[in-house]
Amino acid sequence: MKATILNIGDELLIGQVVNTNASRMAQMLIAAGIDVCGTFVVGDNAEDISSYLRHCLDRSNVVLMTGGLGPTKDDITKKVLCDFFDSQLYENEEALNNVKRIFAARGYELTPINRQQAWVPRCCTMINNVMGTAPCMWFEHEGKVLVSMPGVPFEMVNLMETEVVPRLQKYFRTDQIINKNILVQGIGESFLSDLIEPWETTLPATIRLAYLPQAGMVKLRLTARGSHDQRPLLEQQIADAVERLYPLAGQYIVGEDLESLPELVAYTFTKHHITLATAESCTGGALAAQLTAMAGASEYYRGGVVAYCNEVKECALGVQHQTLQAYSAVSEQTVGEMAMGVRSRLGADYGVATTGVAGPSGGTKDCPVGTVWIGIAGPDGQLVTKLLHFGDRRAQTIERTTHAVWAELIKLVKSTHQ
Repeated sequence: MKATILNIGDELLIGQVVNTNASRMAQMLIAAGIDVCGTFVVGDNAEDISSYLRHCLDRSNVVLMTGGLGPTKDDITKKVLCDFFDSQLYENEEALNNVKRIFAARGYELTPINRQQAWVPRCCTMINNVMGTAPCMWFEHEGKVLVSMPGVPFEMVNLMETEVVPRLQKYFRTDQIINKNILVQGIGESFLSDLIEPWETTLPATIRLAYLPQAGMVKLRLTARGSHDQRPLLEQQIADAVERLYPLAGQYIVGEDLESLPELVAYTFTKHHITLATAESCTGGALAAQLTAMAGASEYYRGGVVAYCNEVKECALGVQHQTLQAYSAVSEQTVGEMAMGVRSRLGADYGVATTGVAGPSGGTKDCPVGTVWIGIAGPDGQLVTKLLHFGDRRAQTIERTTHAVWAELIKLVKSTHQ
């Protein structure tokens, strides 16, 4: 059971808009037991769209398309689909009622050009798009399925979740897939691979291992696949594999099941009903942004301070002037006072802090670019500090620093709240 993704739009082809649809669609398909065998981006050109449609249908059971369904002249997907399937457009009453509903709710007048949104090929099954005016279209051809969806990300995601994926699972009777994520921090991908090779070579044939590296961490994803009646066996095989992994790599494993370290922080703090505050210098608010990007952050996150200059470290966080003079802003003493200060002043159970030289300039002989101190302050005077050395790539240093902070924080919380 294979699917191909075809994203349409000149804005995607030239890089003006980041193609987030492809990654989101692939994740949802894989979770549904449908393999993705290719992803393609095509401009608003009828000949190119038709050519790639033929190619995708030749190599896969399902083709999922996004884009080109708007009311303007450059939106040509419906016309191309009509030519491809030798069909004609007609005004679908259910689609028209949906367009009227949306325009009335927004207080807009329905113009003739916008009414065209309700026109779909006669040979398709129209799937209503409750989030927008462009309908979803389902085509069946020689045992294969082609689905055309709007390119607006939130509209596409809703259609995939509520309509497209459930219909595909029913139509094709897809496999059962179980995924297990293991979050690893503090060891590089190649070193990790060498460390767990004896374990990897003994994994059952039903389990596939993937290394998903990021700056400063590696996510191991175990995927078990089989028929629906094999689910209990697959779950047991995953559990056994994870249990055998810990004796080899347990010191580097910081969490399971979640997609990222910030998600693990959110889960851990919510579970234990504890709170967190952040004090950031070199990361410039990245820690706070990662937490508040997730729903429910207000349950555990008190707030944060971006203290980029020394005066703010003193007045907002309570770092002593003498500390800064004697040890500098990038020091163990300073990051410790930052962590304790933000914890105290924001009334949190835990406070984390970062200070360093993110680069690419600003380093010295004693404190070169990439030097970072992190600090974690907890209850009862707990204080953990750590010196890190990264390269001269600013974005990578910031990303590595955030991963290191979350990993050390999770370790401290787990040791305190077991």
